[in-house]
Parts: sequence; structure tokens; C-alpha cells
Amino acid sequence: MSELNLNFDKFVERRGTDSIKYDAAELFGKPKDLLSFWVADMDFKTSSYVQDATREVVERGVFGYSTPSSRYYDAVGAWMKERHAFEPTREGWLITPGVVFAVTQCVRAFTERGDAVLIQEPVYYPFANTIRANRRVVVSNDLVLRDDGRYEIDFDDFERKIVENKIKLFILCSPHNPVGRVWTREELERLGDLCVKHDVLVLADEIHHDFVFQGRHRVFETLSPEFARRCVTCTSPSKTFNLAGLQISNIFVSNPELCARLRAEIESTGYCEPNIFGLAACRAAYEKGAEWFDAALRYIEGNIDYAVDFINAQIPYASARKNEGTYLVWANFRETGWSAEELERVVLREARLWLDPGTLFGASGSGFERINVACQRSYLEKGLNALREAVINAAVAKAKMNV
Repeated sequence: MSELNLNFDKFVERRGTDSIKYDAAELFGKPKDLLSFWVADMDFKTSSYVQDATREVVERGVFGYSTPSSRYYDAVGAWMKERHAFEPTREGWLITPGVVFAVTQCVRAFTERGDAVLIQEPVYYPFANTIRANRRVVVSNDLVLRDDGRYEIDFDDFERKIVENKIKLFILCSPHNPVGRVWTREELERLGDLCVKHDVLVLADEIHHDFVFQGRHRVFETLSPEFARRCVTCTSPSKTFNLAGLQISNIFVSNPELCARLRAEIESTGYCEPNIFGLAACRAAYEKGAEWFDAALRYIEGNIDYAVDFINAQIPYASARKNEGTYLVWANFRETGWSAEELERVVLREARLWLDPGTLFGASGSGFERINVACQRSYLEKGLNALREAVINAAVAKAKMNV
């Protein structure tokens, strides 16, 4: 049987399906009927092999407690080895209902209330949310924005923040969401060496690891035995195969002591057996979904190129740099001179778009908008045209007011 779901231009109606992306605007205090480009899931049907696997579960009609089989571990392990030169061990393998769940449990397992946890803003906002919710302190080694739109790490500040705040845990986002960096080997090794020097554990969120357009993703813990001894690696098929709603993630902990501590923390929540549909979907995706994913990756890269070119050429006072990784375009509107509130009003009320405002990712994200381009090209074109018209009209109106 061949792969069926390779037409990524085909529209899939998601409204009225309990979709957070399309059906939750009022719940989040937004107007209805917005064009939605915010939360990071895709608008494409997943691999037909995944559909077949979950259909088999439905037709069996028994949805009892489930546990992963050897076939599951073999499928995930083979993908990691082939795509990322990483061979996880069964002993250090934990399954959770999501990466954010794993991040939360790591924060609880490896720090105490009042401890500081280091992140690199602007960064995926659930990091800061879960740190604060668990009564820890957020400390940011803010990324440095160069004039050409590329972000870099301030390593001196990184070490200073570790020492001054007695950091025990650093959350690495690799590839980085939202700025789209794929960290080089040299950058990762420099971060790792500083963490070894100061005895800092690294929680590596590598959920976007398959979406790389420039450079190469390197699994952090594979770069050094010392890094592996102090690392938790978080992965999931949810981004790669659009399976977020099936609640399945694979977490790898090479250090037996760290694994035992994290396992105990997870078990304390009462979470025991993974979702039967998640297991079936994950296995099928990694076993048979390569053709689908590779085609999706090419389509998404085309969308990224289109969006970046459009923003740079057609939206005044806006710019974007092609992201090295992820399917999330990080658009810069700082030259408009608008406040974060003004920018959000233009995007939300004038363009009628639901994007993720940069301030969600930390104060250093002010003036930016994150745009999810994993959608049909026609939908992306419609959204970008609306954004262009809104920005032009707002700029003209502001200029008249200042005359």
C-alpha cells in the first residue's frame, strides 16, 4: 500500500472539531472567525499509515490499559538512529503524555522551591510558565539579536547567570522555538562545557528536531559522555507527524540515577499507562511515515521561503530571516515603532489574524510575531495579504496623525 496523504494543498476543515487552533478563540479572549496561525500544530492530514494503525485500534473495539511493545521501541529507536545518530537505551526510556509534562516533572525532580531555572528568551513560553507555577524562579540568558536578524548566545552572560543564581537546571530549546536557530556543534559544546563546569543539569527540548532546513540538528547528549550524564532529552512525534492530540512523547535519560529520580516524580502524578492510540500512531509513524514526512518537510520549506520573501518585500517596516529549523516564522515589526499593544491590535483587530505575539516568549520578544506556516499555501497567502493590508493602513493612519 502506498502513502495516500501527500497532497498538502488539500484543505482540511478543522473548525467544529474541538481544535484549539480554530475553535478556542473566545476561550482565549479573541474575536471569532480569525485566520489562525498560532499554536504549533499542522493543518495537514498525517500519514495514511498512521490513520490505518489507529483505525485498526478502533475496529478492534477494546481500549484497555496498554504498554509499548518491542516493536514500538524498535520503530522509535530506528528513526532516532537513522535521522539523528542517536541510539536510546530501553533502560533510560520514559514515555509521557507530552514534552511540557516532562519539563514540569524535571523541574520538580531536579530543583527545589525557590531555586532558579535558566532559559534563553525569547523562548517557548510554557518553560517560564511551568517554572513559576512550581514556585521556582525564572532566569533568562537572553539571546542576542544581530543586525541581520540572526540570534546568537551570550556565553559570558550564560556563565554569569549560572554562578550568580546558583543554577541547577538549564532548559535548552533545540532547535530553538521561536527564533528558528539550529545550534551548531560548537555552540552546543560551549554550552555543555559550561554546564559541566558548574554542575548544571540540561533539559534538552528537542521536539522540533526533524524540522531542519539549514545546518544539522545534533542531539545534545551525543556530543559528550559528560553531557549525557547530566541530560534529559525530550522528543515526540507530535510535531513531526502532527500527533499532538494523541499525547505521546519519548523521553531519554542515559544517567540511571537521574532516570530513577524522574521516573519517581512521574509516577507520583499517577500517570502510568500511555494512550493506546498514541502508541499505535507513534509506532506506525516512525515505521512507515518517512515518505510522508519528507514530502511535508519540502512543502513547509516552500511555505517558509514564500512567507519570508513576502514579508521582506511586501510588508513595510517588517522583516524576517529564514528559519534554520521549525515551521515557525519569527517576524520582526520593530521598525513600525509600535508598542506591543499597538502591534497586537493591528494583527488581531485589523488583519483579523491569530498569531503568537512576541511578548509571550519573554520581554525580549517584544515587536515580533510568530507565524505558523505549516498550512495550505492558499491559506498562508490569504493571511499574509491580510497582514500586509493591515500594516499599510495602520502605518498610513499613524503618519496622518503625526502630521
